[in-house]
Amino acid sequence: MNIDEMILVSIDDHVVEPPDMFDRHVPKKWADQAPRLVPNEQGIDQWVYRGRPTGVVGLNAVVSWPPEEWGLNPSSYAEMRPAVYDVHQRVRDMDRNGILTSMCFPTFAGFSAGHLSHVKDEITVVMIQAYNDWHIDDWAGAYPGRFIPIALLPLWDPALAVAEIRRVAAKGCHAVTMPELPHMDGLPSYHDIDYWAPVFEALCDTGTVMCLHIGQGFGSITLAPDAPVDNRMILACQVSAFGAQDLLWGPALRTYKDLKVAWSEGGIGWIPFYLDRCDRHYTNQRWLRRDFGGRLPSDVFREHSLACYVSDPTTLRLRNEIGIDIIAWECDYPHSDSMWPDAPEQVLAELDAAGATDEEINKITWQNSCRFFGWDPFAHVPAERATVGALRAQATDVDTSIRSRKEWAERYAQRAG
Repeated sequence: MNIDEMILVSIDDHVVEPPDMFDRHVPKKWADQAPRLVPNEQGIDQWVYRGRPTGVVGLNAVVSWPPEEWGLNPSSYAEMRPAVYDVHQRVRDMDRNGILTSMCFPTFAGFSAGHLSHVKDEITVVMIQAYNDWHIDDWAGAYPGRFIPIALLPLWDPALAVAEIRRVAAKGCHAVTMPELPHMDGLPSYHDIDYWAPVFEALCDTGTVMCLHIGQGFGSITLAPDAPVDNRMILACQVSAFGAQDLLWGPALRTYKDLKVAWSEGGIGWIPFYLDRCDRHYTNQRWLRRDFGGRLPSDVFREHSLACYVSDPTTLRLRNEIGIDIIAWECDYPHSDSMWPDAPEQVLAELDAAGATDEEINKITWQNSCRFFGWDPFAHVPAERATVGALRAQATDVDTSIRSRKEWAERYAQRAG
C-alpha cells in the first residue's frame, strides 16, 4: 500500500484535560465543588476533587520530550507539549501524524471515573455529566469528524449509569469507559447479572460500546514488593484476559447478543492463546456443562469484541486466526508507547512484514473501528482529504523537535506573557 493513501483511525489516545474544562459545564449551584487545578507545595499542578489530589504522571505526557526525561515523576502543564491538552494543537499534531480520527480517554478523571467517584453522591453525578459535556461538546465538538467521543459513567448505581448512557447517546456519543474488573473498585463483578443487566441493556439499546482500558484492574496481579516498574507496564495487557474471562464465561456475552466490548490498549498477543485455551476447556471439560448456544467460546468472543493494539508485530501474523475483522490499531498519543510523528511508517512496516494485503490493512487501520463504533469517517472530512498524505500536506509547518521539559516550560512562560 502507498503510505500516502492510508487512512488511520486511532481508537485509543488520551487527553490531559485543560484547566478550564469545568467552567462552562458545572451549574453555578455546584461551581465551588468542581475539580480545581491547584499547584502543590513543589509547584506541580494537581487536580483536586473533594479534598483528594490527582496529578499527571510524566509518562502520560512524554510526547516531544527526550527519552532520558521520561519517568513516573509528576508533570506540570507548562512542561507539556500544548497538543496534550489543547484541542486545536491536538488536531495539528494529528494532521502531522496522518491520523484522521482519534478516541481520547481521560487522564485525571480515571479511565472509569475512578478519580471522581471516590465520593458517590449527586455532586459527583453532576461532575461526571459536566466532564462528558465538555468532552462531547468542547473537545470532540470543536472539530467534527476528528474525534470519536467517549463518556464516563456513575457506575455505583445502575439506574444513574443507564440514565447517563441514554443522555450521552442522545448527544451522539456511543462509547463509554468502564472498568476491566469492577470488583477491584468495590462494585459487583460482571458475573452479577442482576446488578449489571440494566447497564448492559442500555448499552445494547443505544449501540454503545463498553471500552475496557488497561490499568483499572491491575491490582488483580500480585507482584513482588521489590519488582521494578517494568513488571507493571509489561503485564498490564494480561489483565484484559481477566476481563474477557468474566464477560465471556459469565452470563454477559452469552446473554446480550448486541453487547460490544473494546479491549482498549490491551494488545492482541494474549488473544490466540486465550481463545485456544477457552475452546479446549469447553470441549474437554464437558462435565461443567457450560452453554455457548452450540458455538465455541472463541466464536462468541469474536462476535462481541474489538481488539485494540499499538504494536504487535509477531501476533499480526496470526491476524486471521484472531479474526481479521476484530483487530484495530491505536496510537496512544501522548503516552510513552505512542507513535508520533511517524505512526504511518511504523504501522505500515509492521503490517507489510506480517504480509497483510491492502484490504487487510484498511480493515485494521480504520474500517473495523468505524464499523464497530458506528462511525462514518467521511461524514465531515471527504475521503480524498482523509488520507495520510492529504492530512500531512496541511501540517508541514508543525514543529516535531524534541525539547526538554525546561524548554517547554520556558515557551509556556513566553506565551503567557
